[in-house]
Amino acid sequence: MRAIAFVVRAISAINWFIGNLFSWLALGIVVVCFTVVVQRYVFSFSILWMRDLYIWLNGAMFTAVAGFALLRNDHVRVDIFYRPASARRKAMVDLFGVVAFLLPFCWVTFVYAWPFVARSWRIQEGSSNVGGMPALFILKTFILGFAVLIAMQGIAMALRSILVLTGNEELLPERLRYERQEPSGTEASV
Repeated sequence: MRAIAFVVRAISAINWFIGNLFSWLALGIVVVCFTVVVQRYVFSFSILWMRDLYIWLNGAMFTAVAGFALLRNDHVRVDIFYRPASARRKAMVDLFGVVAFLLPFCWVTFVYAWPFVARSWRIQEGSSNVGGMPALFILKTFILGFAVLIAMQGIAMALRSILVLTGNEELLPERLRYERQEPSGTEASV
């Protein structure tokens, strides 16, 4: 069980690092977008590759931080049944969801994206806009990275669920455990 806990911590650390690193692209997106707007509306000109750049940064950021968002439970979820559930019930739901839905989705995404990305690398694809960004193939590779990072975090979720279901959740650090719910009618002290 300690090996399982180690794998959960390792995968979570990878997604934590990548998520924190690529979340800084949001600042780059704002700066580049602001620059494009000022160029266009104040100086009446536009540099096409800069318009491509903020769209590409946006795509890179959102595909790279998807595993991080899953780690933090930031993905949209219908919580009316899940949120008040016990840690054991959450573990069962997560284990089923990962095995039945998340991992097959990641596999399909990876398998169907592979030829698309490989072709892009083979022809060294660039922007379809004349004067646009070169190396579109690098951006397309983020699709594969997205599938891998989400699948890895899904595996970590499934393994965490196994630890909970076997009564070994204490092997995980507090930040990787299921949230504890306060009994209804009482407020948590701040």
